[in-house]
Amino acid sequence: MEITPLARRITFGLIVFVLVGLGAYLIGPVAHGARSPAPAPSTPRPTPSASAAVVPPAPAVTPVGSPPGASGAPDIYQWLPFTPAGLAAAAARTRQFGNAYGTYSYTETPAAYAASLAPFTSPQLDAQIKAAYALPGVAAARTSGRQVATASTAIQSLRAFGPSSLTFVVQVTQDMSTTGGRKQSSTSYAITLTGSASSWQVTSIQLQNVGNS
Repeated sequence: MEITPLARRITFGLIVFVLVGLGAYLIGPVAHGARSPAPAPSTPRPTPSASAAVVPPAPAVTPVGSPPGASGAPDIYQWLPFTPAGLAAAAARTRQFGNAYGTYSYTETPAAYAASLAPFTSPQLDAQIKAAYALPGVAAARTSGRQVATASTAIQSLRAFGPSSLTFVVQVTQDMSTTGGRKQSSTSYAITLTGSASSWQVTSIQLQNVGNS
């Protein structure tokens, strides 16, 4: 049977349609297996090696202190009638008294000199020192020589002690200005205090070689 021109045109159109569809299939994303791009795999964080790992510092070791008295040194204050603080207060009062005792001026009256010692001495001793300062011979030498003295006191030893008294041996060094120039001299005294704790008064002062024992 002879194919008419119309049938040939229809057949040709169908072939073209099939070929176009086939070409679209072959070059499209389905033919190439293309899919939506998968997210890039995240880069895993490097795991620190054991050598690089941060190790918390070990706690500091505090040495255990030795208990009091472990060194074997005796606590001598357990045998004495005063405490370390009491002894320090008595020593400080002794130095204050020695400094005031050796400091004076020829222009100073006996009353003014005694007043400078009053905070550190008993009333009885203060009166005795005032009387000695006012002795005519002593006062005349001080005035004629225009004596002006300043003093410093150093404790040399603890000579004696009792339940409410302490005797220190001290050295009082005077720097004195006179009409004849300047001179320095040192005298050792035995100074006795009475009291307790932080309250002490000087009750006696004598030359060391005559001092209380």
